[in-house]
Amino acid sequence: MNSPIMIACAHGTSNTQGAAEVNALRAAIAELRPGLDVREAYVDVQQPDLVDVVAGLPEGEAAVVVPLLLSVGYHVKVDIARAVKSRPGSAAAAPLGPDPRLAKLLDQRLREAGTTDNDVIVLAAAGSSNPNAAVSVEELLGQLQQLRSNRMVAAYGASAQPSVPDAVAMLREELAGGAGAGESAGAVDVGGRVVVASYLLAPGFFHDQLAKAGADVVTEPLLPSPVLAEIALDRYDAAVATLNQMTVAPAPEVPSPPQNQAPADAQQGGFFKAVRRFVTKYFPR
Repeated sequence: MNSPIMIACAHGTSNTQGAAEVNALRAAIAELRPGLDVREAYVDVQQPDLVDVVAGLPEGEAAVVVPLLLSVGYHVKVDIARAVKSRPGSAAAAPLGPDPRLAKLLDQRLREAGTTDNDVIVLAAAGSSNPNAAVSVEELLGQLQQLRSNRMVAAYGASAQPSVPDAVAMLREELAGGAGAGESAGAVDVGGRVVVASYLLAPGFFHDQLAKAGADVVTEPLLPSPVLAEIALDRYDAAVATLNQMTVAPAPEVPSPPQNQAPADAQQGGFFKAVRRFVTKYFPR
């Protein structure tokens, strides 16, 4: 039996480097899983559109849409969900984040940027109007806090609060000893820098905005890294397992009566036969 087609669905970007990074991620997925049919799709900006890709799948072929996105948000809950619903035998995998491996990758990017223990960190995500997206980011923040002792806050590029510039300004005020500084703010050492940890897959519009937020340092996006391809395949495998369970789920078993107990119909039949014999014997016509 052939493996379901993987539709590796990204947001889409007009940034040439960002588009190339995402395409390289798809290539890395295919390289890790020889023989797997990995297809390209987007929910915005770029083509081919996810809806068209799903509609053009070969008849009878199963497919799994793997969101190349970092959290649950509108595109996962609405765009991808609708596309999957339109195609029987297809399924949607979970997004790439949160995941402890992404926290380790963020820690690596922070170390590459020269972040010290005295620096304060803004974990900068794209943002979504779906509150589940913020929950995912906060979970990732907790995973990163297990790896580093820095004062950290999560912030967003759009559709959620606080914004990245507001978070940068707040932490800079704390570093300067202003309102909110001190033990209640995490005992930040004066003299550190404000570092924005880019919780974004690749260069593009949102990453460009981080440079304008007023931080001292902005880390590179998550790509390129083999970790993303590994996570994408894990999400695919989990969705395939669920799809297989739904396909071969056995019909519910009807419980058998106890060994010493006849079925209800047989019991009723025996009762009526006994009554008939009694009536015939004692009340003959």
